Amino acid sequence: MVAIKALACEFPAKADKPRPLARWQCPDLARAAVEQGITASISGTTIWRWLSADAIKPWQHRSWIFPRDPDFGPKAARVLDLYARRFHDTPLRPDEYVISADEKTSIQARIRKHATTPPAPSQPARIEAEYFRGGSLAYLAAWDVHRAKVFGRCEQTTGIDPFDRLVDQVMTTEPYATARRVFWVVDNGSSHRGQASIDRLQDRWPKLRLIHLPVHASWLNQVEIYFSVVQRKSSHPTTFTPSTRSRPDCSTSSSTTNRSPHRSNGSSPKTI
Repeated sequence: MVAIKALACEFPAKADKPRPLARWQCPDLARAAVEQGITASISGTTIWRWLSADAIKPWQHRSWIFPRDPDFGPKAARVLDLYARRFHDTPLRPDEYVISADEKTSIQARIRKHATTPPAPSQPARIEAEYFRGGSLAYLAAWDVHRAKVFGRCEQTTGIDPFDRLVDQVMTTEPYATARRVFWVVDNGSSHRGQASIDRLQDRWPKLRLIHLPVHASWLNQVEIYFSVVQRKSSHPTTFTPSTRSRPDCSTSSSTTNRSPHRSNGSSPKTI
């Protein structure tokens, strides 16, 4: 039993008799155990029973990225402090705001070859699998962390110019136009990466403060929660018509959210 469990924890390609497999299945382990002389005979069911009862589950895995930003802790703490309405150990004033912004890329504009049929008794709705490609779109959004308000726009692509248009859209609107400071929390995407983006945006908008997340920490960006709502409610399955190709349903998500706002406590936006 111990030898078979040890075999199950090895990669198939590194076994005594390598196999071109990404991972073991119980019948494969049974054959390998016999070939390697671990046992004269054993069934895959027996191996499944042993492994399922064991504390180590070698067939399970999860994707993982080890932090490589040397300043991960301080950068993450700064963002979390902003969510709690603090900056450099000082509480934010009422006329200071925190914006979480990002882009949702490559929204496929799929134009179905046949219309979706409605559900019927004992039959779910049917969505045509074949479609014409209408290109792809990008959805840019800026989420006011503490006021539960979102600004959104659709663009043909991402980049510096589309992101700057989103910034203009927010910064020319009250109360941000007359705010003391507006903090923008962004990741390290090419549209707003590094000191060059800080200089560009803060030169144009002196009240703006661009705050970068640590590398590989987009999960700290609250707007990602809003994007997950858009994905479930507006972008899946993606079905467009030629007349809506330039204005997909996700472009109305921001107005829908703003009509039914839920105040955030600084930890996460509320799902509506």
